[in-house]
Amino acid sequence: MELQIEDSELVRDYISGDEKALEILINRHNQRITSFIYSKVLDRDITEDIFQDTFIKVIKTLKRGRYSEEGKFLPWVMRISHNLIIDHFRKNKRMPMFEGNDDFNIFSVIGDDKLNAEKQLIKDQIDTDLRELIEELPDDQKEVLLMRIYKDMSFKEISENTGVSINTALGRMRYALINLRKIIEKNNIVLTN
Repeated sequence: MELQIEDSELVRDYISGDEKALEILINRHNQRITSFIYSKVLDRDITEDIFQDTFIKVIKTLKRGRYSEEGKFLPWVMRISHNLIIDHFRKNKRMPMFEGNDDFNIFSVIGDDKLNAEKQLIKDQIDTDLRELIEELPDDQKEVLLMRIYKDMSFKEISENTGVSINTALGRMRYALINLRKIIEKNNIVLTN
């Protein structure tokens, strides 16, 4: 029985100049990465393009000596392909720009539980982006917003938990949403509805 060389060893060999090591890595993970990409874009040609772009990025990163995910090669490559898939959707205008419309509710996207693969990928990215935006809010506004949106608490419950009046809790939520919109507009952040 042939012993399988660890990914981390193949990465080291490639960095040391062994081109064959990269070929082994690509062949080893080709099916999983290709299937992952295809499940999101549902197009063979786009899948092939993203797969190639993924490994171009992998090669550049390895050659620059910037790879430090010891023993976690596949998850690292999957993350690169995931980011390239998001870039693909954004580039092809399948993620429209947020125009600052007062009718748009950022959180309506989060509540959709019947999502196809593309929408799920976009939703995951929005969730991540939104969490980062919320971190920029003042603590009192952030606290109320997190309780209301993520813990589904009523304003009465928020009032009791924070020790402020219901009106103050409502005001903080209002300012949190206004400030989120300002941050989104200022940074020209891409969201979808």
